[in-house]
Amino acid sequence: MFNVNYNELLASGKREADPSWPVVGCRHGWDYNFTEIPYASIAAQLNWVCDKGALPAIAQAMFFFGAILGGLLFGWIADRYGRIAALVGSNAVGFVGGVLTAFSHDFISFAFCRFLVGFAFDNCFTMMYILVLEYVGPKWRTFVANMSIAIFFTLASCLLPWIAYFIRDWRWIAVATSVPLLFAALTPFVVPESARWLISRGMTGEAVHIIKKFEKLNGKHVEPFVYSEFIESCERLRREEETGRNYSVLDLFKSPHLRKITLLLIVIWMLTSLVFDGHVRNISNFGLDLFITFTVVCATELPADILLTLTLDRFGRRWISCLSMVLGGVFSLLASAVSFGTVSASLAVLGRFSVNISYSVGLQYAAELLPTVVRAQGVAFIHIMGYVASILSPFIVYLGVLSPTLPFLVLGVFGIVGGFLALLLPETLNKDLPQTLADGEEFGKDQVFLEFPCLSRSSDGEDDWPRKTSNLKRSHDSQSDGSSLRASLRAEVYRSSMIRRKRKNRAPLPIEAGNTAI
Repeated sequence: MFNVNYNELLASGKREADPSWPVVGCRHGWDYNFTEIPYASIAAQLNWVCDKGALPAIAQAMFFFGAILGGLLFGWIADRYGRIAALVGSNAVGFVGGVLTAFSHDFISFAFCRFLVGFAFDNCFTMMYILVLEYVGPKWRTFVANMSIAIFFTLASCLLPWIAYFIRDWRWIAVATSVPLLFAALTPFVVPESARWLISRGMTGEAVHIIKKFEKLNGKHVEPFVYSEFIESCERLRREEETGRNYSVLDLFKSPHLRKITLLLIVIWMLTSLVFDGHVRNISNFGLDLFITFTVVCATELPADILLTLTLDRFGRRWISCLSMVLGGVFSLLASAVSFGTVSASLAVLGRFSVNISYSVGLQYAAELLPTVVRAQGVAFIHIMGYVASILSPFIVYLGVLSPTLPFLVLGVFGIVGGFLALLLPETLNKDLPQTLADGEEFGKDQVFLEFPCLSRSSDGEDDWPRKTSNLKRSHDSQSDGSSLRASLRAEVYRSSMIRRKRKNRAPLPIEAGNTAI
């Protein structure tokens, strides 16, 4: 507040403040307007306003710092002790952090609790996401990967503001949204461990035991010799891998073309994550009912993922990623150019719809571009860099204090830049994925810039068999042998060549029983 004598100024006829007047901290406290949000937040209770107005954004940054460390730790746990262990552990940490949030009484305790919740964030659902994908065959991966998010994520996101509206107490909201995480403790009793992971750890017998359960579940019959061939193939692969070298994410930067792809993936994912999270948080600047607006914005996830499921395997990753990001940026810029209200909110919703598509494409694109030998580590590293970028999103939204148009301008520019950068990546649709570092260095060099997958001849599963087996031989003959089973694709190639031979005898498949596969 201005440190002046208001009575004297009014008596002298002054009716407008002079910015050059000296200022001092508010001396008489604050009154809060609960018209839009009918309950006090922790910021209102602890007076995080004026000179303390940046504290909520800092607390949110602590959330993303936790997400970075949690991704590293639970990613390691998932590879070392299994997907189920990481899933249960991350949900347990999320429960503890959420409940402790309700007992926060100052900024330090609140920021620490947000750090714990962030530590579990993403891992709570990505571990289940990975587990499901490792049981689903290639034909259904695009459908499962996108529709699972479309249904469950959309439903929960749309319910969240109304849970807050009816509870009307931020402490109980923290508890209510944390208690469901306890149900993850039941996971080991109802969900089997990933058979892929078990094989990668040498526990082939346990993996086969799980596969036989799926055989019965899907009403299939598998001949014993197929299981024998499968076990022998897995054991042979494991012995060969144990004699190979160990790879790290640093190998992605040792050759020029692969280094270019990796750096592009990192920058694009950082921009995508920043724009995605920025749109989520920027709804407070619309000037409309927060609860309704939040619900509408989150509801865009469903049609976005449905559209992506229908188009991704036809038009490819590259052009859909570009167009969706550019459109998201354009809609954001348009939202900053019109008067704030219904029109700007509608444009922002369209921007969020477009960014939803690019975000979902990015989840799948990196895993298909990176070589098998470093795929798991590379994808984890790229995902973590996205969290690093997301740390900035609360501060971008905080720019709305200076001007409501600034957040939209920043998000718009980032979206357009990220979209055009995607065109510099190779297309992966209908392509043999790179196995070794040498494959990764050569991948996409024969593609032209204006290549459109929907205009080229696509290959079906049977036509891919000869190429896959020759690709496998090339991987064995090169010095880069020893790719990781955890990345799972190379195990598919071994399995494919073995099944190819058995198909001549019309033997059923142990790992593709019905629509479920490992």
